Amino acid sequence: MMERWKGRVALVTGASVGIGAAVARALVQHGMKVVGCARNVDKIEKLAAECQSAGYSGTLIPYKCDLCNEEEILSMFSAIKTLHQGVDVCINNAGLAHNEPLLSGRTEGWRNMIDVNILALAICTREAYQSMKERHVDDGHIININSMGGHRMVPSADEHFYCATKYAVTAMTEGLRQELREAKTHIRATSISPGIVETEFAFRHHNSDPERAAAVYESIKCLKAEDIASAITYVLSAPAHVQLFGLSF
Repeated sequence: MMERWKGRVALVTGASVGIGAAVARALVQHGMKVVGCARNVDKIEKLAAECQSAGYSGTLIPYKCDLCNEEEILSMFSAIKTLHQGVDVCINNAGLAHNEPLLSGRTEGWRNMIDVNILALAICTREAYQSMKERHVDDGHIININSMGGHRMVPSADEHFYCATKYAVTAMTEGLRQELREAKTHIRATSISPGIVETEFAFRHHNSDPERAAAVYESIKCLKAEDIASAITYVLSAPAHVQLFGLSF
């Protein structure tokens, strides 16, 4: 069922490493044109070259974008419209966490989490939907990479604000589903909520304590970024009449 996505356009945010890079690679393998965005595109450019060398039928287009800046997001969507007509699949993958407890955290860290985890996701969702609507695309898909932290509060002060932003993603995905239904469109919305995935996430989260970051991944058998990519291709492969709204694992 991924055949129907060949030659169509997917936007993957936070595509330079981890889940985003794995998702971008998987969609290119299935023949999609993938716009992979990040603040630094060096790694995406390297991945694009690897995909080309591997002979994948799709293409990966790196795009430099700071998701904390709405103007840069809007410019990205404008460029996608000019060069590739528009977005058919939007994978809101970018996300981050800072060690900023509720009782002692810095406002700067809280604001950065809100900007990336909530506002950027909302802006990309809105712009992707408008792109689909103006082109009469009725089978598009918006997929939010959520977290198990968006369904239950982790018993660690360092994670509480992050979890709050992911609870927001849970609420926004349900709100999106309702608004899409009210709009009488067949565009689908899905929230994917993994547990611990072995990526660079913990090392960025605990950037001042690499031993603590490593311990996160050593404590249990973790998911791999490729597991999340497989979940996304599964969701995209579902028949048009099937709504896979929430996956948690």
